[in-house]
Amino acid sequence: MARTVYLETSIVSYLTARPSRDLVIAARQELTREWWMRRRAAFHIRVSEAVVAEARVGDPEAAARRLSLLAELPLLDITPEAVRLARALVRGLHLPQRAAADSVHIAVAAVHHVDFLLTWNSTYIANAELRPTIERVCRARGCAPPILCMPGELMGD
Repeated sequence: MARTVYLETSIVSYLTARPSRDLVIAARQELTREWWMRRRAAFHIRVSEAVVAEARVGDPEAAARRLSLLAELPLLDITPEAVRLARALVRGLHLPQRAAADSVHIAVAAVHHVDFLLTWNSTYIANAELRPTIERVCRARGCAPPILCMPGELMGD
């Protein structure tokens, strides 16, 4: 049975961005595209309205590419339970206000029993130092936390 992956906005951005001259960004773009081509069919892919809202921001041409990709993906609802969990994550992690959207991604994935949250955000999402608190807060609210990971971690063999 296929497992579920929630795509955080950074994945959508790397998938649809023009090739970068920055070597690190270019490598991330290539790995993200390779994952998309080789592995996405192995999973049920999901996003939320939070991803769509973030994808709308910025350069109109780039936003249009992001929104085009998102149009084909099923949306998970931002339920009241997810909002409560997101607030608990902000408090538990002592996140700055600018990171509140990151807690929404985690909360939506947890509330909807998503297996993996795929991201390039290692500041507030795929952060090994924050992971124990994220897991504790999710479990305290009755939710199993998703596995927070980057594309290279879901490449299979």
